[in-house]
Amino acid sequence: VQLVESGGGLVQAGGSLRLSCKASGFTFDDYAMGWFRQAPGKEREFVAGISWSGGKTYYGDSVKGRFTISRDTAKNTVYLQMNSLKPEDTAVYYCAADFRYGDYVSLLRYDYDYWGQGTQVTVSS
Repeated sequence: VQLVESGGGLVQAGGSLRLSCKASGFTFDDYAMGWFRQAPGKEREFVAGISWSGGKTYYGDSVKGRFTISRDTAKNTVYLQMNSLKPEDTAVYYCAADFRYGDYVSLLRYDYDYWGQGTQVTVSS
């Protein structure tokens, strides 16, 4: 099983980045996918999630209206489009996969079965 994130980097406040997470080694369609982030000295927090069908999406309060999660089944990839970035968005961003039968998204990191290694996002002021 592998989740490989890419697309992180350094961007100025107000800019945009798109993160990608390529999944392999499991049946991508059976899993809800989520993005979490962790800043230094802080707990890992939920950013966005998408159900296995793509029909349901959820966002953390701090990113609503700025970030968009999507998935491409043909490419086994989940994306996080991040717009209007702020310095407080600086963190390591992790992709995660959660196997579940229902078409919904968990906001709890303990529900996620597989995790990527993370990609650094730094937003300068």
